[in-house]
Amino acid sequence: MICVVHAHPYPSRSRVNRALADALSTLSDVDLRTLYALYPDFDIDVAAEQKALARAELVVWMHPLYWYSVPSLLKHWMDKVLEFGWAYGDGAGALAGKSCLWVPTAGGSAAAFTPDGLHAHPFASFVPPIEQTARFCGMRWEPPHVVLEADDVDATRLSDIVTGTLQRLEGWRAPVRATGEIPP
Repeated sequence: MICVVHAHPYPSRSRVNRALADALSTLSDVDLRTLYALYPDFDIDVAAEQKALARAELVVWMHPLYWYSVPSLLKHWMDKVLEFGWAYGDGAGALAGKSCLWVPTAGGSAAAFTPDGLHAHPFASFVPPIEQTARFCGMRWEPPHVVLEADDVDATRLSDIVTGTLQRLEGWRAPVRATGEIPP
């Protein structure tokens, strides 16, 4: 089971996130948790979210990059759902050993994420807080599946992005199906 935590505050304005969510929602082993649809008032059902995570072998955090981080509802979700005693801390371990894949989208190009570019840092500079969140909860960090130039994609590139993301998930699932175990 794959649990996709999708957090886009304006899904109708995002061709990439909307296309990814639509494609993922068709897969039988995916639980797509569209946070802004589920919790428009930010009143998160912690028990339901923890139950969804507990069933998963792979947790996917999918969202647009907002101020070099996650959108506000996803941050709130992390604060509430990944709580002490359940996700981390003494006796906790609900997420230990699960894999975590980060799928951020950003409008900037690869050139924008360079020392001389608009953002003055490589995209990798913005990964550590998200990676450490997963690792702090005992999850296995998968290399992120970053989608750049998400604001300006044509139909061909959009199809390639969706196909590439589905292939990335299939690449994770293949060893699980073959061995019955989550890859290290």
